[in-house]
Amino acid sequence: MPRARRTPRRSGATVTQLRTDRPHDNPEPRFDRFFRISQRGSTIGREVRGGITTFVAMCYIVLLNPLILGASADITGARLSTEEITTATALAAGVTTILMGLIGNAPLALAAGLGVNGIVAFQLAPTMTWAQAFGLVVLEGFCIVLMAVSGVRERIINAIPLALKTAITVGIGLYIALVGLVSAGFVTRTPDAANSTVPVRMGTDGHLAGWPIVVFCVGLLLMIVLMSRAVPGAVLISIVVATVLAVVVNSVFDVDGWGVVEPEVPENIVASPDFGLLGQIDLFGGFSSAGAVLASVFLFTLVLSGFFDAMGTITSVSQEAGLVREGKVEGMGRILLADGLGAVAGGVTGSSPNTVFLESAAGVGEGARTGLASVVTGALFTATLFLTPLAAVVPAQAAAPALVVIGGMMMAQCRRIPWQDTDFTIPVFLIAALIPFTYSITNGIGAGLIAFVVIKLGRGKAREIGWLLGGLAAVFALYFAIEGVTALL
Repeated sequence: MPRARRTPRRSGATVTQLRTDRPHDNPEPRFDRFFRISQRGSTIGREVRGGITTFVAMCYIVLLNPLILGASADITGARLSTEEITTATALAAGVTTILMGLIGNAPLALAAGLGVNGIVAFQLAPTMTWAQAFGLVVLEGFCIVLMAVSGVRERIINAIPLALKTAITVGIGLYIALVGLVSAGFVTRTPDAANSTVPVRMGTDGHLAGWPIVVFCVGLLLMIVLMSRAVPGAVLISIVVATVLAVVVNSVFDVDGWGVVEPEVPENIVASPDFGLLGQIDLFGGFSSAGAVLASVFLFTLVLSGFFDAMGTITSVSQEAGLVREGKVEGMGRILLADGLGAVAGGVTGSSPNTVFLESAAGVGEGARTGLASVVTGALFTATLFLTPLAAVVPAQAAAPALVVIGGMMMAQCRRIPWQDTDFTIPVFLIAALIPFTYSITNGIGAGLIAFVVIKLGRGKAREIGWLLGGLAAVFALYFAIEGVTALL
């Protein structure tokens, strides 16, 4: 019998070297692979910086959401305390944003959605108890999760033509720029808008005046210069500098007109959270309190608004981050699942539905490309549970320049729109114009889709529509006519 051939023994140094060269023994490549940091052309430093920037740009929600939810009473006359809502807002934002980072691996941050929280406060609560209102929010989240898991939500998004999705990005760019200008006080509503030909104006009386506007302008110009010179951390540096300037100016001159957040050094840095709203839900009680028809209308409105607001934001921010391949967002199914879980978490915590925030674009502008940025943002929101006084330091005038600059950058997507194609010209315009004009992503998308379907039908191209897109147009038609339908019922 031939003798087995012996393999030459390697030296200890060689064996040790081979073991340390194994990918699974090196934690950094594993961490990099999980978030695909190198694959997406980013670095850990950029992700951390982007996550911090997104948090700074949207931490105002921790203070603003309590003002909205706390301004209304439920059917019994009960009101929510500021401490409870603040804790619920920070908790939900922290948990859902971390989930987005781990599940969706996208630089998208979630928090209580502006607009939809108004539906909860001023439409749901007056017709039912707070527990029942938050129960409807949980049901909305379950509906969105079911649509995400089944793949229906992703198919709907993929059915929308690329040109219209690009128009959504452009419209949202205009929207967040307008939000930034309004929140800073650079643009204001005309008091007597009903009798005026000008619905909005510059400054409070047609002119720029006051220290808050100075802080905004300094922050905006500094951000523009730093970004034009490709300075790392340009957005975050500008926000920090503007915040410091605001604190100094406010302490020296005792300035009014800052808005929700007044830049002051807090007396206490640490505060105890109040979890009184956590788990206080009644899933189906709203159908008996408000009536089955009205509660169903409320649920339909929540689902439709949450669905398309998130769709527009996800698509536009992902496009800006370079995560769109052949018209499809990378990992869209997982992103939509995380977004649906955000709505559920918003109801369970008592903060109103949580959805993807437009301010995520600020972190993307700072270089964020992966879910690591979302984990950082979520961790900061979680820390805010105990550091709520610090959230009152950054005024809108310091954070708003990021929205204006990033909104301008998103406008660059106009070059991808086939303006020469008459099938798209008007629908694209309606989407891009109505999103900022009506302060609603859902309204803009709905008007554009209806116009697109009508144009196709009018030109005898019904086969190019598809049943899914046609069905969406019908749903949006019902959405726009919901008040009349409700009155008839």
